[in-house]
Amino acid sequence: MSSFRFAAVGDNCIDRLGAPIGRSLVGGNALNVAVQLARLGHNSFYFGAVGRDAEGERTRAELEANRVAVEHLRVGQRNTAWTDIKVLPSGERLIAAEDFGACAGYAPDEAELAILGTMDHVHIGWLNDGGALRRRLSRAGASVSQDISVNADPADLGVEGLSVVFCSTGQSRDAAEAMAADLLSRGAGCAVVMRGAEGSVALTARESAETGIRPVEVVDTTGAGDSFIAGFLHAWLARKPLVQCLESGRDHAALTCRHLGGFPQEGMPH
Repeated sequence: MSSFRFAAVGDNCIDRLGAPIGRSLVGGNALNVAVQLARLGHNSFYFGAVGRDAEGERTRAELEANRVAVEHLRVGQRNTAWTDIKVLPSGERLIAAEDFGACAGYAPDEAELAILGTMDHVHIGWLNDGGALRRRLSRAGASVSQDISVNADPADLGVEGLSVVFCSTGQSRDAAEAMAADLLSRGAGCAVVMRGAEGSVALTARESAETGIRPVEVVDTTGAGDSFIAGFLHAWLARKPLVQCLESGRDHAALTCRHLGGFPQEGMPH
């Protein structure tokens, strides 16, 4: 499969997993997608911001260790973002608290926007810019995706102009299909709805597809959705059939569920 130039823009954070795990890991939607695309053999670039602190240095080191280009990693005055994750007895993960730190208010500058316009594809994670980057890139004809599940402000949830929009739901298959159809009607080129243990569905104007999960012994689900996105885009840019894109996402999400965090990190098997 061909190698593409991907950029991921937006959030990074330190995921602080509570007891009984008691470990912190580098993560965040945009950062995880950038790492996973690099691990799939693509030229991957990360655009985002960290603090001038030890966790910012740690984040840069993990990106570099995974061959993600970091020349557009901005170092700000605020702290590196963090997320406290509660681990329930069932194994389910819940966000207990978070601080967006240096990620809050981040936006690429004009020079960086020009570079983003040269990419084969740009994925946007959490970005509180009111949709400005999405609109700018889509008007320029760029291939762009965004995960609207990681955004909360209605101003950041627009989908018009997105080549692919990703979202998550715990609802029924019929509800997921209705959600995908609504996203398509609002201007997305392809709508992908991830349903956790129930699989995923995808819809374009010409094609629909669905797939289940690949059963594995689950260690941690943190970052599995981000790995799904990377796997899907890996096949999407190669113009694979829609069902194969979903299967690629499914398989990469399953791999991530077998270890802690969104990708293997220091002290973990690579």
